[in-house]
Amino acid sequence: MRKLGLLVLGVVSLITVAKAQVTTDAAAAKADTIAPRTPGKTLDKIAAVVGNAPILLSDIEQQYARYLVEGMQPDPQVKCRVLQSLLTQKLLAQQAIIDSIDVKEDDIDASVDRRMREMTQRAGGQDKLEGFLGKSLIQYKDEIRPDMKEQMIAQKMQQKITEKLNVTPQDVKDYYNAIPKDSLPSFNKEVEVGEIVFQPQLTKDEKALYKEKAEELLARVKKGEDFGTLARLYSQDPMSAVEGGDLGFADRTTFVKEFTANAFKLKAGEISPVFETDFGFHFLQVIERRGEQVHVRHILITPAITEASLERAKTKADSIYTLMMAHKKDLDFSAAANFYSDDKETKFNGGMMLNAENVQARSTFIPTDKLDPKVALIVDTMKVGSISKPDLFTGADGKKSYKILYLKSATDAHKANLAQDFPKLKDMAYEDKNTKTVNKWFDKRRKETFIKIDPEYQTCDILKKWVTTPVTTAQAK
Repeated sequence: MRKLGLLVLGVVSLITVAKAQVTTDAAAAKADTIAPRTPGKTLDKIAAVVGNAPILLSDIEQQYARYLVEGMQPDPQVKCRVLQSLLTQKLLAQQAIIDSIDVKEDDIDASVDRRMREMTQRAGGQDKLEGFLGKSLIQYKDEIRPDMKEQMIAQKMQQKITEKLNVTPQDVKDYYNAIPKDSLPSFNKEVEVGEIVFQPQLTKDEKALYKEKAEELLARVKKGEDFGTLARLYSQDPMSAVEGGDLGFADRTTFVKEFTANAFKLKAGEISPVFETDFGFHFLQVIERRGEQVHVRHILITPAITEASLERAKTKADSIYTLMMAHKKDLDFSAAANFYSDDKETKFNGGMMLNAENVQARSTFIPTDKLDPKVALIVDTMKVGSISKPDLFTGADGKKSYKILYLKSATDAHKANLAQDFPKLKDMAYEDKNTKTVNKWFDKRRKETFIKIDPEYQTCDILKKWVTTPVTTAQAK
């Protein structure tokens, strides 16, 4: 069970190289290419060369076809960006060889597995994806693995280029002062909002029906019925169900503790008993063990919330609100959240919500237009320092809970200034420094590396700076 739910998170990047060739007429009809091609024929033309590494036109076509599969509108300029990403990747990967940068085989396998799950989900199932690719997923995985490895190595190389970067307070001031006053960024109204969450809890008797269903499915598997088929029919994990419950390879940090305990104590082929996590009742089968990674599949049965459990959550929320109002001086919001809240993401942060767009920095300042609409509506009527009466909320996942909200601070929309926005300006200054450092590195490497781009793509504006004449040793002297 994933820490963020069973959903496998991730965005398919244009930098991914896939050597698999588009051979179906459906893909050909979608791929509105710069250079039209005959449907059904493979592509082996060299689009570019970096050093001694070629980039095939089929590499670009495959990524563009995937771009269209994701529902994007046809745009030939996207191919220019794809080729730029591939050129970038090749240059970084070649430097990584010189710097002895590599990645672990287990990490590559895990990355390939994640990519397959993402693509399968987007395509609407394994059969549809295989039909689009014109080959089995096993074949496709073998084809993309070398390129996934190169992508990961390139990413590590780029991290090395910027690993020692930092910005001082003076850097931030210099960055801010260099921005023309009429070009200063504007920030929307921001708030700091805390929450105490009361999730409906089922009683043992209310859960019993769902545990029995999981036990029945486990018994059917043990009697010989196909695990994957039962997972597709009955598992309530939407991401893995379509894959027969397959979660791919993962390490001990990937799953919640109950799931990890069961996954890592079994041998390949063994099946766990039914066990409970916050997501419901599971049982799992270990498919393969590889070092500190395990490949598992599972079936999940999620108990449905009852009206009685919602009413119990409301009653508890009302009583805690009454207690807090009666003891304002003795029971602050942070302590109450830590003690009473059922939300594990916020309770140990004093109940404070984090800005989803700046989680790594653990920023609690959230633009009001990024809040849940109902939270934003309630907060808009509150005074700083006040708490709201309990109200019923429905999350993006459809789950209901009662919440007490606390407005810690509110900042009106304004032009950027050092006094109010130093943390944001620090992030901006760092990104600016990061970009300049990376660009400087690429400018130097492009001049030292043989790069050839097919005339078909030399019309791309973003690729013109890539057509360079390498500086020889004699010229450098």
